[in-house]
Amino acid sequence: MSDYMFMLESHLSSDQSRVVNEFQTAAVQANTNIFLTGGAMRDMLGGFPILEIDFTVEGNSIKLAQAVAKKTGGKIVATDENRKLVQMSFPGGVLATIGMARTERYPKPGDKPIVKPATLHDDLRGRDFTINSIALSLNPASRGLLLDPNNGVGDLERKELRAVSNYTLYDDPARLLRVLRFKVRLGFTIDERTKMQYDNAREAQLETRIPQQALLDELRHTANEPNCADVVKLLEEEKLLHLYSKALEGGKLNMPGLLKLQKAKQMVPFGVGMHVDAMGLFLYFLGEKLSAKERTEFAKGIGLSKREVEQWNKIEANSKKLEKELKSPKLQKPSHVYLAVSKAPGEQILFLLAHSSERLVHDRIKNYLQKYVPSAQEVTERDVLATGAKPGTPKFQKAKEELILTKLDARPKKVPPPEVGPPQGTAQPVLARK
Repeated sequence: MSDYMFMLESHLSSDQSRVVNEFQTAAVQANTNIFLTGGAMRDMLGGFPILEIDFTVEGNSIKLAQAVAKKTGGKIVATDENRKLVQMSFPGGVLATIGMARTERYPKPGDKPIVKPATLHDDLRGRDFTINSIALSLNPASRGLLLDPNNGVGDLERKELRAVSNYTLYDDPARLLRVLRFKVRLGFTIDERTKMQYDNAREAQLETRIPQQALLDELRHTANEPNCADVVKLLEEEKLLHLYSKALEGGKLNMPGLLKLQKAKQMVPFGVGMHVDAMGLFLYFLGEKLSAKERTEFAKGIGLSKREVEQWNKIEANSKKLEKELKSPKLQKPSHVYLAVSKAPGEQILFLLAHSSERLVHDRIKNYLQKYVPSAQEVTERDVLATGAKPGTPKFQKAKEELILTKLDARPKKVPPPEVGPPQGTAQPVLARK
């Protein structure tokens, strides 16, 4: 196994590892070259949690995504027919994107790109930032081979954001928003030439050419960011929030609420399989001070889906039932709290952590995240197999849950205090002979 494959496995959660294995298997069966690329490589090499798994294939990405979805029960969330790009979600809250290796040419800034199939090398040379243009081969003959034509690894080590070309931000002005989001998430600086390109693009007001769909996609990414409040704050400082709603640039921007949401997100330990529909949750706090009319104009202006609007409008009401359950005196054991929280939607858990005024609710959610989940993760597959249950069966899942609940409620064994002897180096008293 190459060092990079070992590094990858140590960064992936068990659910993410399963998704990677499924795509590798499907690519071999389709006789298609597949690579781990983009954000997944950036996060792995930079030492950050991998939020989304990015694959690139030299072939039919849509057909491969459909094959994996059919086999695993994964869902296709969105498809970009022009770029042959598919966004997917899997059990355990795993997000993945698979795209065709391609080149893109932009007739004018912000125009729909002219896309052509390409080799992976050409694909990497045409990406936005060098740290996003690194790939790892997942193919049997070259598994673990690193490809880095733009020295993205060097920029990761220097903690710099560098555009791949002198036209990166002009071709696709949505990258003006993206570079700021990466700056916040990674804590990197923007290199001098890229900063000059950014300033020139802003002077030319190229942000006004960002298409509605690109604005919406970028807002969805911001909603998923652990530091979502910091991203919004930087957009405000850069006078870019008006692209979403002019009302947000005034005193109606709810920064205190966003900071509470950000703090709640950061309490979730890495590797917890908690699926969160982040957009509605994020929009609630972002637009909490907006009037009903302003919210409607905002939603219409950026093309929110009907589902996202519904999540935004109903997140508070939908969380009331969970809040009531968590206040109940019937939850007397850790297992009771674990069952109540683990079966709730992730966005409701975070909403209550950020919004509820009930101290008991806060304490029980924090105990779940900081004590009960880590304890539950100590129950291994080997422990479940010892019960006689077969993997992949309902009996297996039930046996695992029973082991977890028993572990949570078990009283810790009392450790006897150590015997206190004389201080080290002190002579033992000698009994006189009678």
